[in-house]
Amino acid sequence: MATQFSHIHDGRARMVDISNKGIVERIATTSGRIVLSSDTIARIIDGTVEKGNVLATARIAAIMAAKKTPDIIPMCHQIPITSCDVEFDISDQYITSTVTVKSMGSTGVEMDALHAVCVSLLTIWDMVKSAEKDVHGNYPDTVIENIKVIKKIKRG
Repeated sequence: MATQFSHIHDGRARMVDISNKGIVERIATTSGRIVLSSDTIARIIDGTVEKGNVLATARIAAIMAAKKTPDIIPMCHQIPITSCDVEFDISDQYITSTVTVKSMGSTGVEMDALHAVCVSLLTIWDMVKSAEKDVHGNYPDTVIENIKVIKKIKRG
């Protein structure tokens, strides 16, 4: 038996019709991390990165990304995001971003939370890239990894 995909109908991509789904509280928590040099992490903690406050900027970028997910991912529905919380955990080798998105709607918020995590990590990279580059302009040790959905809740 062939797998049926909800976004494909008669060989064409389509947005799934969620008209008949009830409005309930939906929550998704996602995480990911960026591996950085210990010197770069120290500069983030000390607030000496030339571009400014790295984590404050990454937090704002994540919130903006959550709100713009349907503009980037073609089949995502526009949903009423009621909350977006971004937390960072800093170790000596990496920074973990954790994003929780909430909505009262007819479809889940995991794509919005995943998009927000990715953009927060990309923003960190962008703000510290001059410190992470090697002599050839490459990033041999900088890695974004472990992006995942930690929890998805549907209440109601």
